[in-house]
Amino acid sequence: MKTLDFDWKPLALVPLLALGIFPFIGSGSTWLTLTVAGLAMGMIIFIIASGLTLVFGLMDVLNFGHGVFIALGAFVATSVLGAMSDYTQSESLLRNMLAVLPAMLVAMLVAGGVGLVFERFIVRPVYGQHLKQILITMGGMIIGEELIKVIWGPAQIALPMPEGMRGSLLLGDAAIEKYRLIAVTVGVVVFAILAWTLVRTKVGLLIRAGVQDREMVESLGYRIKRLFIGVFVVGSALAGLGGVMWGMYQQSVTPQMGAHVNVLIFIVIIIGGLGSTGGALIGALLVGLMANYTGFLAPKVALFSNIALMAAVLLWRPQGIYPVTNR
Repeated sequence: MKTLDFDWKPLALVPLLALGIFPFIGSGSTWLTLTVAGLAMGMIIFIIASGLTLVFGLMDVLNFGHGVFIALGAFVATSVLGAMSDYTQSESLLRNMLAVLPAMLVAMLVAGGVGLVFERFIVRPVYGQHLKQILITMGGMIIGEELIKVIWGPAQIALPMPEGMRGSLLLGDAAIEKYRLIAVTVGVVVFAILAWTLVRTKVGLLIRAGVQDREMVESLGYRIKRLFIGVFVVGSALAGLGGVMWGMYQQSVTPQMGAHVNVLIFIVIIIGGLGSTGGALIGALLVGLMANYTGFLAPKVALFSNIALMAAVLLWRPQGIYPVTNR
């Protein structure tokens, strides 16, 4: 599986969508505000979806319990940020980051640790059995949500955005929210690290080789099973990071938030090509832009706009924009 592909046609989808919608919006400042907001939303969705993309693309595991790691990361962030109120209530972005970065790190560590247990006791017995994977991982997500309720309670919990991340920057007549710019930056960093790891490192080479010919890699003395477990843990940790970003984006968290986001995640990875990291990035950006544009122009259409987007892409490329199976 390659992370990047030189097929230029899918790369043009995001700018074509943005430019194609401009005449319907009319106002340049409104279009810019909606576009940046859509890109930010898309980047957050990509961070969440990248973990599931890795797990499916490299391990062939349909983890419908992915949402529990999203919710877990968000709830861990509420505890960490709540204990660092002196930093989150400061108007200094630097002091805010001294609280947000530890919250992200702890959320990733906790989600990754729970992912290790999830893989061992829930996913491992059903490797290669997709139907059983769907059923047992959904059951695991329900159990995980109930455990979250035991620890943090069933009620919605506020996750206020740090003071320094509030407000907007003015670019002409357009108001660009600070947090959305931060979300875009975090998404770009995550994608760059994933792409570099899978394409430029020995670990990435072994993982990709293991997907193609597991027996050959094992015959060379490498324990591919441990590598795949590591992939699952990293995927869970990325879901935890995405949960932190999504929770601050919504400014509240609920035990069911992961299940609600699951639909968007699967739309993204289906559009992207079921396992393609680059395809997931483009799919997430398209979903984020479509949601913002239709929400502004036709709110009722926004309810099914992403389903329509997925259908349109699959009519063009039935296996997704960057199908892994063709590589």
